[in-house]
Amino acid sequence: MDHLPHTPAILVSSINMLLRDEEFDTLEELCYCYSEDIQKLKSYLYRNGFVYSTQQKQFRPIGYDEIK
Repeated sequence: MDHLPHTPAILVSSINMLLRDEEFDTLEELCYCYSEDIQKLKSYLYRNGFVYSTQQKQFRPIGYDEIK
């Protein structure tokens, strides 16, 4: 993959795959490799319904972990 996709759902899927498959150990490493600003990436995805879980090492839908 030469660059990260721009469509939110595809972007989340791609990032989660790269982290899950251990291409990168951290979101910071992934952002550095693709010359992405981590705060801008997190803000963009938050505005589109996703939040980063450091514990799970993946982006998840906002509210996914809330107790009902």
